Amino acid sequence: MKPPLQLAALALVLSTINTQLSTVLAQGVLTPPGAPAAGMKTLDQMYAKLDPRTAITNTSSLVTITQPGSYYLTHNLSVSSGDGIDINTNGVTVDLNGFTIASAAASATGTGILLSSGLWNISILNGFIKGGVTDNGFGVYSGSGFGNGISYAGNQPVNTRISGVAVAGVLNYGIWLSGGYSTVVDGCTVATAGQYGIVASTIKSCVVLDCGTIGIDGDQVSDSRGDSNSNHGLLATTALNCVGHSNSGYGLYATTALNCYGISGSGGGLVSQTAQNCYGYSTSGYGLYAETALNCYGIAYGSSEGLRGTMATGCYGYSASGTGLSVTRGNFCFGSSVSVTTKYNMP
Repeated sequence: MKPPLQLAALALVLSTINTQLSTVLAQGVLTPPGAPAAGMKTLDQMYAKLDPRTAITNTSSLVTITQPGSYYLTHNLSVSSGDGIDINTNGVTVDLNGFTIASAAASATGTGILLSSGLWNISILNGFIKGGVTDNGFGVYSGSGFGNGISYAGNQPVNTRISGVAVAGVLNYGIWLSGGYSTVVDGCTVATAGQYGIVASTIKSCVVLDCGTIGIDGDQVSDSRGDSNSNHGLLATTALNCVGHSNSGYGLYATTALNCYGISGSGGGLVSQTAQNCYGYSTSGYGLYAETALNCYGIAYGSSEGLRGTMATGCYGYSASGTGLSVTRGNFCFGSSVSVTTKYNMP
C-alpha cells in the first residue's frame, strides 16, 4: 500500500492531465475548408524553378529579345512566316537547348535568328534551324521556310559566338557573321544554303555541304570542310586541316594552307600563296597552285598543270595531258612531266 499522501498526489496529477487533454482535444474545427489545391507543377514551372535563365515558351510566334540576359527554349518553335527570334540588345545568350526553330512560310523569307545592327556579346548555342529549301541537283535553290539561318541587319556583330548549331534548307545564308571582327563559329553544320554556308572571322570544326556560292569563308579556318556548287568551297586567310570542294570554282583558296585538301571540277583544286603538306586535285584546272609549296602533291586530269608555282620543295605533280609539275625553282621535286627553270637536287 502507498502512503495516503502519495495516493492523494497521484490523483491530483491524473486529474490535471485529464483536464489538459480535454482542453486540447476540444480546440479547432475539423471540417476541411475546401478541396485540396493542385500539388503538381507544369514542366515550364519546374524549368523556371531550377534554372535562373529566362525560358522561351513560345511555340508558334516571333520571339523578340529586348533585355540583356540568358534565354533558353523549352519547346520547338515553328513560325508561319518571318523571323523566329529577333535579338535587339547587347549581352544576350540564347541556348536552343536541343530544340528546333522552323518556318512554314510558303516562300523562303525571314531569318531563324536575326541580330540587330552592331550588337556586342552575343552567344547562340546547341540546336537546330530548319527550312524547306532544296537544290534541284543543278545548283538551283527554291522552296519554303527561312531565307537565312542566323544573320544580322546593318552593321556586323562583335564578340559573337555560334556553337553547336545545325542549319538546313535555307535560301540564302546559313550562318552569316562576316569576318574581320571577333566572331567565332565552332562545331556547326550547314546543309543546303542557296548562297553562303558559314561566314565569320574564326571558324573551327564545321562542315558545310551543298552551298550555291561559297561554302566557308573566314579569316582563320581549322578542321573544317566547305562545299560549293558554283564558286569556292573554302576561302580563308589561314586554313589548317581543312577540305574544300567546288564543282566549278576553287576547291580551297587560302593565303596560307597547312595540311589541306582541295578538289575542283573545273577550277583550281587548291590555290594558296604558301602551301605545306597539301593536296590539290582538279579535272580541268590546276591541281595545286602555290607561290611557295612544301611537301605538296598536285593532280590534274586535264590539259592544265598538276602542280604549278614559284618555289617548290619536296613536291610531286601529275597531269594526264598537261605538265605534271611546273615551277620556277624546284628542290627535290618530281612529276609525270617536269618543267623547272632552276633545279636543286633534281636530275
